[in-house]
Amino acid sequence: MVINTNISATTGAENLAASQSMLAKSLARLSSGSKITQPSDDAAGLAVSLRFGAQINRTTAAQSNVSNAISYTQTQDGYLKKVGDALDRMSELAVSSQDVTKTNSDRGLYDKEYQTLAAYVTNVAGQSFNGVSLFSASALSVTTDGDGGSFSMAGINVSVSAYTGATGANVGTTTAAAAALTAVKAAITQLATDRATLGASEQRLTFTNDQLSAAKSQITDVDVAKESTQFARYQILVQAGTSMLAQANASPQSVLKLLQ
Repeated sequence: MVINTNISATTGAENLAASQSMLAKSLARLSSGSKITQPSDDAAGLAVSLRFGAQINRTTAAQSNVSNAISYTQTQDGYLKKVGDALDRMSELAVSSQDVTKTNSDRGLYDKEYQTLAAYVTNVAGQSFNGVSLFSASALSVTTDGDGGSFSMAGINVSVSAYTGATGANVGTTTAAAAALTAVKAAITQLATDRATLGASEQRLTFTNDQLSAAKSQITDVDVAKESTQFARYQILVQAGTSMLAQANASPQSVLKLLQ
C-alpha cells in the first residue's frame, strides 16, 4: 500500500477524461447536426466531404438549372392541357356540323367558334418562357451536375402539320366538317405523344433534382438516433468514472489506520 502514487486514481482519471472527451464530441455532433465536427473525427470522410463541398457549390447552380427546366416543362404542359381542351371542343363542333338537320347558317356559327379555338392553338405556338420559346423543334440541353453532365429535353413543336391541319380546317359545310374531324383527331393523337414526352422529361429532371445533394448528406450529416444512444452511453460512463475516481482518491486514507 502506497500514498505517493495512487495507480487506481490515475487510471480512473484517464478513463474519466476519455469518457468526457467522447461525451463532448457526441454533444458537438448532436448540436451541429454533423458527424464531422473536426478533422480527427473522420479524416478520410472530411477530405471527401470537402471535395463534395466544392462540387456542391457547382451542383447548386446545376440544381437551379434543373429546377428552372422543370418549371419550363410544367409551363409547356399547362399550355398543352388547354390546347387539349380546345381540340376536344373543335372535334365536337366538327361532329355537330355534320348534323343533316342543321342549316349552313348553323354551321356558320359552329365554324365561328371553331376558328376562335383554332386561333388560340396557333397563338400557343408562339408562347415563350423568360424569352425562350416554349414550343420549338429544337431540343434544349440542361446541365444536370457540377461536372457539366447534361440532359437533352426533346423539343415540342405545336406548328407541325398535325396541329396546323386542324387549325387550318373549317366546319362551314358537312364535307369540310368531316375533313376537319379527321384533322383534329390527328392533332389530338400528336398532343398525346407530346404530353407523354414532356412527362418523361419532367420525371427525369425531378429524379436528378432529388439526388444532387444526397452524396454530401450521407458523409457529413449525423444519424441523430444513433448518436443519441452514444450520448447516453458516454453520460453514464462519465458519471460512473467520476464516482470511481472519488473512491480511488479515498482509498489511501486507509493508511491512517495503520498509523494509529
